[in-house]
Amino acid sequence: MNIFKRTFKAAAVLITLICIVSAVCAFTGDRSVSISRIEFIHADIPDDFLDTKIVFLSDIHHGPGFSIEEVRNLVKTVNSLNPEIVLLGGDYIEGSSRFIKPVFYELKKIRASLFFGGVLGNHDHWQSAGLSRKFMKEGGIEILDDRSLWINKKGQRIKVGGVGDLWEDTQNIERTISGTKLSDFVILLSHNPDYFQTLRTKKIDLVLSGHTHGGQITFFGLWAPVLPIKYKKYWKGFYKNEYSSLFITKGVGTSKLHMRLWSSPEIVEITLKQKSSKE
Repeated sequence: MNIFKRTFKAAAVLITLICIVSAVCAFTGDRSVSISRIEFIHADIPDDFLDTKIVFLSDIHHGPGFSIEEVRNLVKTVNSLNPEIVLLGGDYIEGSSRFIKPVFYELKKIRASLFFGGVLGNHDHWQSAGLSRKFMKEGGIEILDDRSLWINKKGQRIKVGGVGDLWEDTQNIERTISGTKLSDFVILLSHNPDYFQTLRTKKIDLVLSGHTHGGQITFFGLWAPVLPIKYKKYWKGFYKNEYSSLFITKGVGTSKLHMRLWSSPEIVEITLKQKSSKE
């Protein structure tokens, strides 16, 4: 019995220490945004788009938890990557519409040689979708909510489109897949990854989402107790089904609790690669 009591006390002390260390790490951990470099391989990518560099950002949440100086540093980092395409996944601000103009004043300084566009997230709708769209447009950022555009390069092209936020807007996929063939390479932005579960077309090759923050607060990056999504399996990284592929970024900023635990913020750099005929 004494051995049992001692073991129990030791376990309780260990658990308490782990909780304390985790809390300290969450509040004082490295806030710097890392660059996650991935390759996306697909047979439909045109030859002239091979090695094209796409930078994908989501969930900046400028406001109390992510300062304007941090936004400026984010822009500098993106520009240092010399991207050809920059895509934004929504949730640019947190808590007040007064943050909308400043964040887009900085984001418009991003330089992309081929294309720069994005969609809105739920937080943007909660504060002011109208103002968000106004300053996106003034900043030269193509608004892709229920809209799509062809990107041309040396006579070949790919298509980039988006759907409105799953919680606060409409989702008209036809505006992206209309006029496309199965052999065209098509990217779709959807702030909320739950939309991926509803896709029933093979005309979308890659869906890019955010919203989850990679769990934001996780246990060793293996499990997140709180996820703002219905389909809990879609919370970070790559997924694939019979129709398409999905990538979910952990995002940049934080929401509500302005801390992260085992879910570091990231900029995603995607390089397009063509599947070999031998694969």
